[in-house]
Amino acid sequence: MLNNVKLDHVTSFGDAVFAFSITFIAISIQIPPLPDNLSELEVVSRMLQLIPQFEMYFTSFVVIGIFWIKYHLIFNKIKDSQSIMLWLNLILLFFVTLISFGTSLRFENQYTSTFVLYALILTATSSLLSLIWIHATRYNLLKDDNMTNRQKKLYIIQGIIPTLIFASSIGIAFINLQLAQYMWILIIPSQIFFKRKTHLN
Repeated sequence: MLNNVKLDHVTSFGDAVFAFSITFIAISIQIPPLPDNLSELEVVSRMLQLIPQFEMYFTSFVVIGIFWIKYHLIFNKIKDSQSIMLWLNLILLFFVTLISFGTSLRFENQYTSTFVLYALILTATSSLLSLIWIHATRYNLLKDDNMTNRQKKLYIIQGIIPTLIFASSIGIAFINLQLAQYMWILIIPSQIFFKRKTHLN
């Protein structure tokens, strides 16, 4: 039954889930109370309290944005739906929605345990993207029959790198929580590097 699902419908549903996740993150930001009797300095002080939440929002926005870009880069190269791949896609989108939950939890509780849970969600999401690509290459579901094995492997590595970064941040969080959070930024240059490398081969 799932084999009859058109890829356009699959990606459209995926877009809706990604959009929901980003929206939920934005509305999770807790605005501090600003009564009328506050001075300008007090207002500024309370607004500055939003910086940690904004940093997490920005980081999560970038992470979800990268997932969304990678999601379309993968499905733009797939020519047909297949039952197992569609189930992998549904599980992937489930974890995408959990990114919103993880972000909200991090806003309210700055504990190592909440960061670890958040990083586990991102690790699972990244892993599933890689599994979708691996499955598509294994069962000849790619549009481009001329893609070399080297290019296919580079795409696999490009997908695995974020997974490794998220997974590594879990261990680092027990040593330095702030460093663990900011190491996610390494995903951006790694994706740019491998994107150039796949075009050169």
